[in-house]
Amino acid sequence: MASLIENLISILEDEAVEYETLLGLSMAKTPVIVAGNLEELQRITDDEQLSVSKINHLDSKRNEVMKDIANVMNKDVKTLKLTELIRLLSQRPEESKKLAVLHDRLKTVTDNMQRVNGQNKELIEHSLEMVAFDMNLLQAMKAAPETANYNKGAHSAGDIIGNGRGSFDAKS
Repeated sequence: MASLIENLISILEDEAVEYETLLGLSMAKTPVIVAGNLEELQRITDDEQLSVSKINHLDSKRNEVMKDIANVMNKDVKTLKLTELIRLLSQRPEESKKLAVLHDRLKTVTDNMQRVNGQNKELIEHSLEMVAFDMNLLQAMKAAPETANYNKGAHSAGDIIGNGRGSFDAKS
C-alpha cells in the first residue's frame, strides 16, 4: 500500500508540474493573441498540445494507481476521490499531508487555467468579431451604389461610392 501511495504522489507531482507548464503557455498566449501574431500563436499551441499529451498519459497512470489503491482498501474505484483518500489516510499524516498539498496545488493551477483560458477565449472571440466586421465593411464597399452622374450622351458615368479599387489600402 505504501508503494502505491508513493507512486500516486509521484504521478500527482508530475501532473502538477505539467499543468503549471500548460498554465505558463496559456498566459504567454494572451499577449500573442492581442498582438495577432499567428506564427507565435501556432508555436505556443503546438507546445500546449505536447503538454496536454503528457497530462493525458499521467492521468491514465493516476487512474490505474487509484484503481489499485481502491482494490487494496476495498473501496469503489468510481467513488474514491483524492479528497476521500486523504481523509482515509489520516492515520498516516505524512502521506496524507503530501496528498493534501498536491491536491491544493492542482486545484489552484486548474482554477488559474480556467480563468486564463476564459480570457483568451474572449480575446479570440473579439478578434473574430473584428475580422468579420472588416470583411463586411470591405464587401459593403465593393457593393456600394453608383452615383447618378450622366454624360452628354445620357450614358451613365457614375462613380462607385467609396474605395473604387475594391481592396484594403493599409496606407490610407
